[in-house]
Amino acid sequence: MIAALLALQLFSLSFSDGGWVPGWTVRGFSTCPGGDRSPELHWSGLPLGTRSLALTLFDPDARGGAGFFHWVLYDLPPSTRELAAGVRLPASEVGLNSFGERAYGGPCPPPGPAHHYVFTLYALDVASVHAAGPLDGASLIDRIRGHVLASARIVGRYGVKN
Repeated sequence: MIAALLALQLFSLSFSDGGWVPGWTVRGFSTCPGGDRSPELHWSGLPLGTRSLALTLFDPDARGGAGFFHWVLYDLPPSTRELAAGVRLPASEVGLNSFGERAYGGPCPPPGPAHHYVFTLYALDVASVHAAGPLDGASLIDRIRGHVLASARIVGRYGVKN
């Protein structure tokens, strides 16, 4: 029981795991009117030895199942315990999303079934991923392979009706 209480946990007060993300987090296109602001996120239970954190927001349903990164963060200090809604981070901590931007890019799937938006927090045993330039999501995942002490995720949903 104690181990479960100490496990890395990720949560949001803006939506529940498996629930609908709020409209203000949505990209803000004509089909998805929204504010394009990241939701607030909180975590606890970082394992001993955590030297940095990384976080991704990935839509596995996009591009015919190939997926789409909406947010790529890394080299976050382990003292960080939350990200505020609409947070602005130093450029050194923000990678390239699949829009080609160093920013949060909110959900806006095509009409049809709702997509799943997977926020994943990684506790890493390295202080930095040592990137010469901004990493995209796939490059970050490759770079942290073998350095993940623990991970936690929360999934939000969003869809546009036909």
